[in-house]
Amino acid sequence: MNALEVEATGETVGEAKWAAIRELERLRPGLDKAAVRFQVVSEGERGLLGVGYAPARVIAAIDENGAVAGEEAQGALADRARDVLQRIVGELGLECRIDLRDEPDALVATISGGDLGRLIGRHGQTIDALQYLVNAIVLRADLGERKPVVVDAAGYRARRQGVLDALAVRTARRVAASGREAELEPMTAVERKIVHVRLKDFAGVETRSEGTEPNRYVVVAPARETRDESDTVP
Repeated sequence: MNALEVEATGETVGEAKWAAIRELERLRPGLDKAAVRFQVVSEGERGLLGVGYAPARVIAAIDENGAVAGEEAQGALADRARDVLQRIVGELGLECRIDLRDEPDALVATISGGDLGRLIGRHGQTIDALQYLVNAIVLRADLGERKPVVVDAAGYRARRQGVLDALAVRTARRVAASGREAELEPMTAVERKIVHVRLKDFAGVETRSEGTEPNRYVVVAPARETRDESDTVP
């Protein structure tokens, strides 16, 4: 099967993925973002105190029909996840297509169709809640396989990760330079984890979560000699 591939770079993997999607859209107008598959060539490198970096590099590909490369996931886990998602999407009154594929660490469910903004919600709150609910139901069943389910729609996960990666890096550089901590906007647990992981090895800063749901947020602070690991739990 012929595939259209592009290579793109960015300050973070998320930014590189989003740059690749934009290039594919230029080459193929009307592209279904959910059909894009990524290969991470390099995650990039950061310099001392965040100054200087080697860019992250990814290859993005779609097949000639714009469909997801690879076979549809099969098995009891995939069947259960598909059934749960179809029921929930149906209750929301949305007509969507649900494709599932196996990845090494997760079962990825990609939703495509109309009115996906309502499915995603503000800052991804609805799609994150949907993902949490699907995992709670699927992983509770004895299906002989335990693998988390990632729910995506219209390329939202890659796009939002790119935004959060860039925000995390900008904030960390400002904190490292000023020596003053900074608070980010309230985020879901999924988004807070992205920020924590992105800045885990960023020199000169550390992160912690504060506040109560649904207004829990990440604080980026100058690094301390002794770190309370419990502070970094989303």
